[in-house]
Amino acid sequence: MKEKADIGLIGLAVMGENLVLNMESKGFTVAVFNRTTAKVDAFLADRGRDKNFIGCHSLAELCAALVPLRKIMMLVKAGAAVDELITRLTPLLEPGDILIDGGNSHFTDTIRRAAALRQQGLRFVGSGVSGGEEGALRGPSLMPGGDVAAWPFIQPIFQAIAAHVDGEPCCDWVGSDGAGHFVKMVHNGIEYGDMQMIGEAYSLLKNHLGLSNPEMRQVFTAWNRGELDSYLIEITTAILGEKDPVTGRDVIDVVLDAAGQKGTGKWTGISALELGAVAPTLTEAVFARCVSALKEERIAAAAILPGPTPPPFTGDRAAGIEDIRRTLYAAKICSYAQGYQLMRRAAAEYGWQLDYGKIALMWRGGCIIRAKFLGAIKTAFERHPALPNLLLDDFFRRAIADCQVSWRRVVAMAASSGIPVPTFSSALTYYDSYRAAELPANLLQCQRDYFGAHTYERTDRPRGQFFHTDWCRLGGHTTSGSYEA
Repeated sequence: MKEKADIGLIGLAVMGENLVLNMESKGFTVAVFNRTTAKVDAFLADRGRDKNFIGCHSLAELCAALVPLRKIMMLVKAGAAVDELITRLTPLLEPGDILIDGGNSHFTDTIRRAAALRQQGLRFVGSGVSGGEEGALRGPSLMPGGDVAAWPFIQPIFQAIAAHVDGEPCCDWVGSDGAGHFVKMVHNGIEYGDMQMIGEAYSLLKNHLGLSNPEMRQVFTAWNRGELDSYLIEITTAILGEKDPVTGRDVIDVVLDAAGQKGTGKWTGISALELGAVAPTLTEAVFARCVSALKEERIAAAAILPGPTPPPFTGDRAAGIEDIRRTLYAAKICSYAQGYQLMRRAAAEYGWQLDYGKIALMWRGGCIIRAKFLGAIKTAFERHPALPNLLLDDFFRRAIADCQVSWRRVVAMAASSGIPVPTFSSALTYYDSYRAAELPANLLQCQRDYFGAHTYERTDRPRGQFFHTDWCRLGGHTTSGSYEA
């Protein structure tokens, strides 16, 4: 064992343990510390036994155990705990040392921390880590951002432990200050969308087509061999085959339909609203979880609120399954398009130089949203780095065209049958809105000008010239004035 460690890690919960085991398996010596120091001893006596770890019982001991230039990764609860830990660590560090926040911190906190530590001569990295417990151990997707001067020192470790697809690591430098955590946040927002869309497909297969769990498992297994090949479809097949040891029933049928959330999906929606980005499908996925949590209210409402009862399905089941598959694929494309538009707006706002093709590559393996079609996203941005929307790429334009009839048929059927499909329908509305040469916003602008003199642009004048009508003038006569923006 080396006398000094290559990197230190603070926080030996399951993710932290798995990540350091991953690092050690790639030839790195890791110094480990946990606030409850008994956890360090338990880890070294069990999973870390006879491996290249240096157990530490204080932050000072951890810092002393590291080779210069020190690299310390923090895996602690986001928020105040990170700030408290940074405050305790900074007196023990020297200029040039690197602190890495691998938790799900809000990107604005990362921007603030990076600026403050730069003033102290320290290098701060905020890195998204995706893949859950298994990914941490076998190869996660890593999205580091912050002080770019830190990248050459952490790159060998990060790219060694990351998942690899076609020989390429699912890890690269994202951008300055909070860029890494922002991209991870968008990843999680897309994850919310993917999960809700799969849930809506499950609901339609069950409640519209009347498929049993074993039949649905066969459907999802088949889907995972084609365009929808992804981690979330893969685990859905496993879930549908799991039996409950207590009741003997399928586990899916004994799980309460009230979803939890930890906040990153909500952050995605808030960021979209703040930046003026169009992300209705990602946001509807968050609202769907919120509605699901109102279980008792929904039970009471179900008894008194009228609505249609889904009629028994009498058509071609295979055709119905294919319609739902195409709907899921089209809505998924729109969801990712929204995520990428959000990243583009953030890059413009915060001065980040994001490489959207590389981001797709980082998501192809290790992470929760890893999917086959991310390769097509990477190719789209390689062809057109300034592509404003994935829907405009030939591959995705043709895919939507191929799915569109099925998509509209499924959303219409769900509405007439009273089956909620918020992400499927919002994705279709997003698509139709984006392709609309005209929208009713002209009336909206008239209303704003009427009650608040907010002015409007005209179709017969250049963009950037603004006008106002005296709507309340007696006799209905109006006057207009020109204002330069």
